[in-house]
Amino acid sequence: MSMAIKNPASQATLRWQGSLTGSLILIDQTRLPEELLEIECRDVPAVVEAIRSLRVRGAPAIGIAAAYGLCLGMQTLSEEKGAEAFYSSVKQFADQLASSRPTAVNLFWALERMLQVAQQRSKSGSIAEIRAALLAEARAIETEDRQICRALGGHGAPLIEANSSWLTHCNAGGLATADYGTALAPFFTAKQAGQQFHVFVDETRPLLQGARLTAWELHQRQIDCTLICDSMAAQVMKEGRVQGVLVGADRIAANGDTANKIGTYGVAVLAAAHQIPFYVAAPRSTFDFKLASGDLIPIEQRHADEVAQGFGRRTAPAGVRVYNPAFDVTPARLIRGIITEAGIITPVTTEQIRATFGG
Repeated sequence: MSMAIKNPASQATLRWQGSLTGSLILIDQTRLPEELLEIECRDVPAVVEAIRSLRVRGAPAIGIAAAYGLCLGMQTLSEEKGAEAFYSSVKQFADQLASSRPTAVNLFWALERMLQVAQQRSKSGSIAEIRAALLAEARAIETEDRQICRALGGHGAPLIEANSSWLTHCNAGGLATADYGTALAPFFTAKQAGQQFHVFVDETRPLLQGARLTAWELHQRQIDCTLICDSMAAQVMKEGRVQGVLVGADRIAANGDTANKIGTYGVAVLAAAHQIPFYVAAPRSTFDFKLASGDLIPIEQRHADEVAQGFGRRTAPAGVRVYNPAFDVTPARLIRGIITEAGIITPVTTEQIRATFGG
């Protein structure tokens, strides 16, 4: 079950409250920008619902939420179970969490990492030790994400030249991670260093993550920004108002093909047509080295009502057919560089990606 908390103690996207018998607290991002509310998740179904309904979203944040969701599942299991039976239950909870959304690879990466800990500990540890180890691993995933966000900001900030203007699509800020974000981290770091710049924010149809979330985050940090409709990106580029594009990612194939919120591919094509550098910011955990190219990335299909009846108001004839992919894939050839915690990958090729991560 989830419970609304009217007076959030923190604006952190998510946090664990308590000890082994604690709960997961999340900002309900479906309520922004009008309300800043937190919800409390006490079991696995609540976390699955929060991920699926986009109460928590953004690849890194989804992974962290799933890791803590597994810890919630552990609380429902009897201490009388044997270690092997206990691990089997852990696997079932992981499968439930993995079913919540198909595209963001961080979800599966975090769950696999948690399962490895559970499997290793189940060979010799007690149930109490397994529970403690899983919570420690979830906290480690969150802590590492905070450090990675700062590293992304540090590597990307030098790209933000004085008085330059950038465009971003969807939301890849603090709301999508445990800290600074991915694509917004260079902006936050540059702002903190005193740099003057401007950001155009695509509204990001159909769920308006740019308008509702990115504009809210930039405004909160007093960063000069302008909201535009998605269809206006070509015009602002043509007018010479944009010097760079910076977006996040939900999954990156081994060759650098990048899945991100629907509309990103179109922005990349426009940037190439106007000779504007297009950058992606993402941690190593977003790379799926098992997939040779972006053609193999699964694309989530979402409900027709998000397009035809967005936010409760019908804007299309009842019964009209709707195609609503949540993501698209930008080919590596359109990406100037990928900002990672290990530095900026450029050119974006299979070989350069392997060299960056020591593969």
